[in-house]
Amino acid sequence: MQNELNQEEIDAMVRAARTGGRTDSGQPREPHVEPWDVRRAGQIGREQLRAITQLHEGFARSLTTALGTYLRVVFSAALVSAEHLSYHEFTDRLPETTYLAAIKLEPMGVHGALQLDLKVAFPILDLLLGGEGKGLGASREITEIEDPIVESVVRIVCRELGHAWRAVRLEVVFEKRMEPAEAHRVMSPSEKILSLSFEVSLLEVRGGLNLAVPVSLSHALLRKISADPSDLRPRRHSEWRERLKCRLLECGFPLDLEVNGLSATVGELAGMTPGGLLPLRRNATPPVSLMVAGVEMLSALPARVGSLRAAQLLDFPGQMKTGEDCTGSGM
Repeated sequence: MQNELNQEEIDAMVRAARTGGRTDSGQPREPHVEPWDVRRAGQIGREQLRAITQLHEGFARSLTTALGTYLRVVFSAALVSAEHLSYHEFTDRLPETTYLAAIKLEPMGVHGALQLDLKVAFPILDLLLGGEGKGLGASREITEIEDPIVESVVRIVCRELGHAWRAVRLEVVFEKRMEPAEAHRVMSPSEKILSLSFEVSLLEVRGGLNLAVPVSLSHALLRKISADPSDLRPRRHSEWRERLKCRLLECGFPLDLEVNGLSATVGELAGMTPGGLLPLRRNATPPVSLMVAGVEMLSALPARVGSLRAAQLLDFPGQMKTGEDCTGSGM
């Protein structure tokens, strides 16, 4: 809860400061005593909460793009709440059967927790194992074989969190999967945390993704927002296009060197033996075609680099660019 004063209360405080705590009648004002609730300490105001919310709404959009690309289905993530809690309150909300992981924030050297509902984890498993993403029974635990598959998704979540918190130069490192009974080892039950809750959905399944990080992180983010709000603005559409271009530049495609118009007689083909030569009646000097995914891109000559086969490019279209701007993009 956050105490807020209305205009009348503010005016009264100003009058009291000017009169030395006396009322208009000149009589000393009776002191007003309120019990102090220790749980209110460190709470953030509405404006600060709005800044934290906007930052993590940007993270939700980033995660939507990253996991949608990784899973190749329509995936969405949306921020539901951002609040300060005790770690004990966070762990009390955890389902009995769930996916729970410990994360570490470097270089701060502090730990946090990440929880994913199994109703979402099992369709993700089914998709990554070649299925249609159908939900399985969420009453069982994730097996040791399934664990590394879910971990690959959690590492993407950690990576996108690191991008969202880039202004404070934090790296989010996946440490290990935990059982819910081990959650108390991450932080002290009384430690104050920033709790971030997201609703994630894919296909027809919806579930929760929850994060618990030390409250010191939210204070660091707020200080950075106050110092330079532009550092934490959501990325523009052009930035996402650059990231997508960098991802595409890392994709592999089948490559062939082809010579068109070759022919041989049936007798020559029937007489082929291991170690024999098949004359193709084509001069070896003219260039051949370099085919990328079945499409002729340019001309080249067969070449060798050490023990590897290569192609010496002869005609390089000007519109084909290298990915020099993608260095350090983290993709």
